[in-house]
Amino acid sequence: MNFIKNSVRQLFNAVGFDLHRSNSRQLSRALNQFGVDLVLDVGANVGQFASGLRSAGYQGEIVSFEPLSFAWQTLEDAASHDARWQVHLRSAIGDHDGECMINIAGNSVSSSVLPMMESHSSAAEGSAYVGSEPVPIFKLDSVAPKYLENAHRPFLKIDTQGFEWQVLDGARETLPLVQGILCELSLVPLYESQRLWMDIIRRLENDGFALWSIQRGFTDSRDGRLLQIDATFFRN
Repeated sequence: MNFIKNSVRQLFNAVGFDLHRSNSRQLSRALNQFGVDLVLDVGANVGQFASGLRSAGYQGEIVSFEPLSFAWQTLEDAASHDARWQVHLRSAIGDHDGECMINIAGNSVSSSVLPMMESHSSAAEGSAYVGSEPVPIFKLDSVAPKYLENAHRPFLKIDTQGFEWQVLDGARETLPLVQGILCELSLVPLYESQRLWMDIIRRLENDGFALWSIQRGFTDSRDGRLLQIDATFFRN
């Protein structure tokens, strides 16, 4: 797995640490403004999102979910030094309870349950799939209740590489309880059968959320086209 570790390091360098730090500061201010006391971190990878929130000043509880075995172990190690950061047992989050196959991307962060399209692999060197592994999959409604018991204003982050719609389908009972959502949105098709940005924005608006902020995400370095964004929503 050394090639995955090296690819993750290269990815952080490519996208720019300052950009991630700025995004974390902006989100941390919003979480504090809305009194968020729990973040459900779906699609945590090796913990870079949670670590960024901590560095930016967020002090509430964090629960991370990650399906990749290598990334999950690194994530658990990172969270072991933080008493308010829990890592759920390795699993994917989606629209049913059972088992699925997770496709492993060469850069780790582009891994997905869905098949990757050429539009993604050609835009990000090293992102093509290099393997797959079985993983348990659960609806958020099946695993979140125990974490929500003592939370007053929870927040949901979804970064699942095209699988966002399925995560929302499995969170119908959880969504009414959350104060806000951060969701990665694709502007163009990058994974087979994924729902794009406008569908997800409309869905969340119908569920009572208003678009709060947009942050730049994945860009095709060849032509500068923006392919993904991170959109934050809070309740009206």
